Amino acid sequence: MAGKYFGTDGIRGRANGLITPDLAMRVGQATGLVFQRGNHRHRVVIGKDTRLSGYMIETALVAGFTSVGMDVLLLGPMPTPAVAMLTRSMRADVGVMISASHNLYEDNGIKLFGPDGFKLSDEVEHEIEKTIDDNLSQRLAGAHDLGRARRVDDVRARYIEFAKRTLPRNQSLDGLRVVIDCANGAAYRTAPEALWELGAEVITIGDQPDGFNINKDVGSTAPEALIRKVHEVRADIGIALDGDADRVLIVDETGHLIDGDQLMAVVAQSWKEEGRLSRPGIVATVMSNLGLERYLGSIGLSLERTAVGDRYVLEYMREHNFNLGGEQSGHIIMSDYSTTGDGLVAALQVLAVVRRLEKPVSQVCRPFEPLPQILKNVRVTNRAICQTEEIQKAITQAETLLAHRGRLLIRPSGTEPLIRVMAEGEERSFIEPIVDDLCALILKKAS
Repeated sequence: MAGKYFGTDGIRGRANGLITPDLAMRVGQATGLVFQRGNHRHRVVIGKDTRLSGYMIETALVAGFTSVGMDVLLLGPMPTPAVAMLTRSMRADVGVMISASHNLYEDNGIKLFGPDGFKLSDEVEHEIEKTIDDNLSQRLAGAHDLGRARRVDDVRARYIEFAKRTLPRNQSLDGLRVVIDCANGAAYRTAPEALWELGAEVITIGDQPDGFNINKDVGSTAPEALIRKVHEVRADIGIALDGDADRVLIVDETGHLIDGDQLMAVVAQSWKEEGRLSRPGIVATVMSNLGLERYLGSIGLSLERTAVGDRYVLEYMREHNFNLGGEQSGHIIMSDYSTTGDGLVAALQVLAVVRRLEKPVSQVCRPFEPLPQILKNVRVTNRAICQTEEIQKAITQAETLLAHRGRLLIRPSGTEPLIRVMAEGEERSFIEPIVDDLCALILKKAS
């Protein structure tokens, strides 16, 4: 549930637009006050991706946290899942990731983790929002109780070892030629190093961040560069991360892109055979392809669907004791290992299956044929525009057309000023005009 500041994935917006130094400092102060529970010395870990604005936001957060008496451990550029893991392992009271994930450099964001490494509940976010808007001047620490800040140097190696330990003992990637696209983002050092230490021949792209090029023509939202590189070097597999490395897509040796639905199917079948699924099924969102649901059913597994957003997938997994879930976009959550999506760990699990089966990635990673699915985005200033009578009538008519032949999903983005229109059915020629007509009507009403 979106609030005044928090959306579906923390606080996100234009740097020095919504995300100002003043807001970041107040977020630090409010979060620090909310998480001061007990008389121990409180600490927070802060990681970031490679955006230029990360320096500004990091400094403001440090001022906020230390001003209410919390010590700060600065991790530098680190993947989001590493921050979640280190929050737990370093016994921090709260963890912070400064990132706007797959967005371009102009945006940035603040993601918060509790001491258990999980993203915060709506209730805690609401409490922080109320505190942000309070008069905090009377709640600051005294001069003797101010917090300290220091940088931690060994965290990259700690995360790499954690990721490697998710593989079976003595698992090696010797002989595999791997192209890794780090999106010029947070994993530009950790992911290539982990793959190399496991024995792979590693070719890296998107590993030259300059503050402005995160996700620009690279990464999981722009896989064309990876596809070209896989062809060029005749790699066995390509791995595309996003800016904060909590999602992953794969490119097989033929240059075919493999999405999160296919990856979840691969891991689900493997874990089922090995008796590793905590329940006979997985959790995904309403965006996941109907082909995934049918495939899972054919091997005796269920697909439980949630609203879009990895936090909702994880909430359902925790509530109902599932240990595998994710999104078509590449957020793969393996709760045996991590409290959030982890692109590197998910890729390693897929590589383990490829190694075990001793087959090309193209044969391993396309277990089902997806139904045609069309997703288009309409940029709007008012994400509630679809509640108007004319658009609601058009949606009802489209749903009637699709009855028993497919499905329609229209939703506002939780992180961008977009309306997403998706239709799925047996025939692309049937569903495409439906999506186009709805997008045109929304655009007309938005202009």
